Amino acid sequence: MKSYREKNFLEMRYLGKLLVVLFVLAVPNFLPPASRAIVCSLAAWSTSERDFGDDGRDGEKGETGRRGRDGESRTIFAEGTPLNLELSGEDGGDGRDGRDGEDADCDRQPRDVNYDLRAPDGGDGGDGGEGGDGGNGGPVTVYYTNLADLKKIYVRAPGGRGGRPGRGAYGGDGCRCDDRRWEIETCTGNPGSPDRRCQTEEFTCEDGDEGRNGRDGRDGKDGSLGTLTLINRSEPLPPDRPTATLTLAQLKDQVVALSLNQWQMRSGAASLLAPNSLISDRYSEFVRRIEGSFELVWNADRSIADFYDQRVSLSLKEDQRIGFSSPEEVWLDATTTQQGSKTQLVVSNVILKSEVTRLTRADFSGSGLNLNFSLVDLAGKSDVISTQFQIKYRTARTGDRFDRFPDYATRYEGIIPADLVSRDNNRFTLNIGKLPIDSQFLRAGLPVEIELFITRSFAGNSAQQEITWRGEIKR
Repeated sequence: MKSYREKNFLEMRYLGKLLVVLFVLAVPNFLPPASRAIVCSLAAWSTSERDFGDDGRDGEKGETGRRGRDGESRTIFAEGTPLNLELSGEDGGDGRDGRDGEDADCDRQPRDVNYDLRAPDGGDGGDGGEGGDGGNGGPVTVYYTNLADLKKIYVRAPGGRGGRPGRGAYGGDGCRCDDRRWEIETCTGNPGSPDRRCQTEEFTCEDGDEGRNGRDGRDGKDGSLGTLTLINRSEPLPPDRPTATLTLAQLKDQVVALSLNQWQMRSGAASLLAPNSLISDRYSEFVRRIEGSFELVWNADRSIADFYDQRVSLSLKEDQRIGFSSPEEVWLDATTTQQGSKTQLVVSNVILKSEVTRLTRADFSGSGLNLNFSLVDLAGKSDVISTQFQIKYRTARTGDRFDRFPDYATRYEGIIPADLVSRDNNRFTLNIGKLPIDSQFLRAGLPVEIELFITRSFAGNSAQQEITWRGEIKR
């Protein structure tokens, strides 16, 4: 195939010829006939460049070698009996060679044509396949009660060698021109006449490129050495369960047990085993087993069944305490107690986050000192939720209630003091008239805009709600 630089050169060459054509189309008709004929012939030459034959097809890439199998995983109990363990990883497979690119199909070069020619290119050679990675040496877990017994265990756990790469293939041959340059004479006008004009045009043929040779593949990676895990006990170590995710309903009336096996990384594995053992120097040693339990005590008036699909996460800590992650949508008023390895969560109240921000305007009434704005809590939870109001009170600058697009100005902005907020069950009344607002901006018939920024809090959680309302102070 043609290189990028060569193809770029050809594209620039074609572009130059195209500009010639555009120039010809722009030439005024007042040129002499002979000159127009010469220019038109130049235009015809500039746009007539053609390929002949067919490019060769590219060769296929070689297949990647297979990955070697990992060594066998073994668990043994050291009892002083000599033992040989062969846990080698398998070698990776070799990559396949790429396939050669095909030679171009040259055909016969056209003769004495009035246009340039380009011979076809050879196909690129296929890249070699990558070598397969070697398998890792097998891991071994040893239970022991006497450290000296490890010296009778010989372990050979090398990783497998990476496979060799495939070789890149050769590119195919491009075609060569039989005739690289030729001339053709073109004449206008009758022979012997004064307006007879002849010109000789030169045409060329460009050889095709050889295909690119394929790239050799990469060596496969050698597998890693097997690893050693030591457990100083005679009985099998139970699997641990350091975390759990359950629904609130699943936690009711049951104690959830969690466990955590604690480990420590050390160096010098081969020195603990029989001489000439081949294994990774770093090994893992069991330190202790941590166990804890969790119990949920539901003392809330609201049924736990209302939250049956809400999931919680538990996680055991090294001090045997169990962390509790509450669902984002559920706000719990709860206390945690620890009795030995048992963590107990006692829930006294609960609400949904979505229930916190359901305040809506109920009424706007009065004027002057008696101007009030009322809201109602649609969720009916205001007896347990702490609520704080911040207001931006604005009035129309013109004071004309018939103005369809009034321009508002801020007359007061700030927190509404608690003594100006009254609550009757789930209904709030805000006494706006007693805020430090000039009385002229509290009169009847005045267009107003009220923005409320409401912060609602429960059991250490909080959420914000914004309410914007426009209307008119009633007469």
